[in-house]
Amino acid sequence: MRIIYLGTPQLATIPLAALAQMPDIEIVAVITQPDRPSGRGRQLTPPPVKVMAQALGIATILQPETLKDDAVVAQIAALQPDMGVVAAYGEILRKNVLAIPRLGYLNIHPSLLPLHRGPAPVTSAILAGDDDVGVSVMCLGSKMDAGPILAQHRRPMPSDARAGALTEELFHVGAQMLCAVIMPYAAGTLTPTPQDDSQASYIGLLSRDDGRIDWQQSATQIERMIRAYDPWPGTHTTALGQPLRILQASLTHVSGTHTAGSVIDGADGVTVVCGQGALLLQQVQPAGGKAMAAGDWRRGLRTLPVLGDTPHPVG
Repeated sequence: MRIIYLGTPQLATIPLAALAQMPDIEIVAVITQPDRPSGRGRQLTPPPVKVMAQALGIATILQPETLKDDAVVAQIAALQPDMGVVAAYGEILRKNVLAIPRLGYLNIHPSLLPLHRGPAPVTSAILAGDDDVGVSVMCLGSKMDAGPILAQHRRPMPSDARAGALTEELFHVGAQMLCAVIMPYAAGTLTPTPQDDSQASYIGLLSRDDGRIDWQQSATQIERMIRAYDPWPGTHTTALGQPLRILQASLTHVSGTHTAGSVIDGADGVTVVCGQGALLLQQVQPAGGKAMAAGDWRRGLRTLPVLGDTPHPVG
């Protein structure tokens, strides 16, 4: 079966490597984003999927600026693919591109669809405090993450789950699921199950502002933010007018009346009072510095700050 593969970041190399091991599949082309400037030197750097495709010996690697170019669409159509596989490519496919493979496209989405459609599903699940997490293999359609489902894997949400590591883990599971369903689906022996749109939830593109901590929120929600926004955009605040990233914290409690955002020397260590409850800081990163234990950061302070720009009194 002739496959075209569309993907760009490191995560997308996982299904590509798995598909390349299947004996009945020929990856006739990999389509990925163009090389981009990266790092302090802004050196032109190929996307991870291109690097993987070269290592696998895939002869045709396309890097169009956009799939809206009719010449590019014609080039893909000339490959005569039976099926496409999409994993974090970076551009929504239009109808003329979707119509090229006779069997359509399959996609790995690390959520229990229809929950958490959109580009950051694991982040969304952690923020929501979901009891379970999972990954779906679905048929791609014109509506984002709304296509019928071929396979789904569910597992309990780890209490310490962080979005980056959990997403990678789910992509490994999803890659094996993809390999298990691709041939039965092509043969017509596996029927996709439509999603229930009435149960759908969504998350949009993340921005740096999403990680700004409002200390009037509950400690539970802020602790989820710290894990959900790892590695991007991270959770951040200010301390004595300087940026401070909060890398790791756990729930605790304090007695008495304090201002939300107040840093105090708690019984177990450096503690921040929240709108409800408190957080025990474990690892932070000051502006221009390296990650450090919260206790080491505290010892460098002359005064205990109130974190954030606008203090809120809390009873």
